[in-house]
Amino acid sequence: MEHYTRRRVLKAGSLGLGALAAGLIAGCSAGDPAGGAGSAAAPAPAGPVPVTAAPSLASASPQAVYLSRSQAVAKFEGVPAGQFGLDIPGIELRLPRADGAAALTFDACGGPKGSGVDEALLDALRARKVPATLFVNQRWARANARLLAELVDEKLFEIANHGTSHAPLATLGQSAYGIGGTGSIGQAYDEVMGNQRYLADQFGIVAKFFRSGTAHMDDAGAAMCRELGVVPMNFTVNLDAGATFGAQTVAAQVRQLGAGDVGIGHFNQPASGTAKGMALGLGPALESGLRFITLSEAW
Repeated sequence: MEHYTRRRVLKAGSLGLGALAAGLIAGCSAGDPAGGAGSAAAPAPAGPVPVTAAPSLASASPQAVYLSRSQAVAKFEGVPAGQFGLDIPGIELRLPRADGAAALTFDACGGPKGSGVDEALLDALRARKVPATLFVNQRWARANARLLAELVDEKLFEIANHGTSHAPLATLGQSAYGIGGTGSIGQAYDEVMGNQRYLADQFGIVAKFFRSGTAHMDDAGAAMCRELGVVPMNFTVNLDAGATFGAQTVAAQVRQLGAGDVGIGHFNQPASGTAKGMALGLGPALESGLRFITLSEAW
């Protein structure tokens, strides 16, 4: 079953890998130079970093303490980078406890071409009371701070970490779809923790899940995420190929979802077919008895 699952993340139904790979980040920031390792977050302080919820938020999260940057570098500097890709060992693809449910995840990647908001998609989820986990990049969070504060208060949605600059988590600097990866463990740490701290400090969010820019990372990056207490999370079904699929194709991809599956889409491209396709596909999925949960509900 595991082999089948890891093939599904690449196959995503009956669609070809080339189309899926080319489209995966189109909804994020195609051609955006901010996606490279050169835009990594500033180094963290030397000691363990306490992450404290913003005091103005009533739903403030408890304090969390992470490895410092220097501690992470010391621990992982000699660890081999290993494999690099979408479905390497160490990345979660499926729900560990499904109980007849699937999870929807939607990315918002930020940057000049990726900071929009698909309100129709969010409203379609609300209308059907379908929960989702929203992976937000720091650039998108900064551009949509007021909306994100509102989403934090909606019990239907869980907020997760989509990185600081939307770079692949590659300790050797590999690229994915033309976006340069982080070039070292230190830069990989900055990519994860820059946004992790920002979400905590500004919105009271202690994110439990991390998805890298382009959803690519290597073995060392995945291991570092786990050491930091965040789950590296990808998917089994690609719902919209970076918000490039038309509505009928998105609806067909929703029909691929079954118990234990994790779907990926985008909620930052309002002109895409994602919202209409999800609206078309969710009705039949719910009528079939499939339930939807946030990622945290399965961990």
